[in-house]
Amino acid sequence: MLSIELQGTKRTTASNAETKQSRANGNVPCVLYGGKENVHFSVNAIAFEKVYITPNVYVVELTIEGKKHKAIIKDMQFHPTTDAPIHVDFLEITDDKAFTIKLPVKLKGVAEGVKAGGKLQQKMRKLKVSGLLKDMPATLDVEISKLAIGQSIKVEKLAFAGLTILDPKSAVICSVNLTRSAARAMQEAANAKK
Repeated sequence: MLSIELQGTKRTTASNAETKQSRANGNVPCVLYGGKENVHFSVNAIAFEKVYITPNVYVVELTIEGKKHKAIIKDMQFHPTTDAPIHVDFLEITDDKAFTIKLPVKLKGVAEGVKAGGKLQQKMRKLKVSGLLKDMPATLDVEISKLAIGQSIKVEKLAFAGLTILDPKSAVICSVNLTRSAARAMQEAANAKK
């Protein structure tokens, strides 16, 4: 799994006044939980953009007042009009304890159905998985080369070493659908054979 470093400044209180002041100073108020105690802190809003304005999912190497923590983003709240993050919940993780996270799905190869004129549709961009940090990949790679027109790949067909997929088994990851032009070409080819 990819990692990124982020510096945090501990907040003395979690009061509304301090939270507003933190935002006014260009920071995002945060809380880190899952460890021995909850830690209230803030991060620079511009530095934080590298963590969330990306398709990647990171283990965040947080440094708060000189103390290092490994964490993942568990929840984010956004401003209703500006879409700027206004609060972030981080979950502290350890190498020996399983955790749950959504990882990006990456389709590998070119489907046979696409070569035959079909259209590939990716219905799920992320999958919810549980496992240890050492087993977490940067992306969940799904091989689609043998996918023909009218076929799909469901969660039940996938397996990743050391990970448990928590999404419904019947959920469709991707499918190759027949396009109108491909259907017309197939119909014309069938008529020509008659």
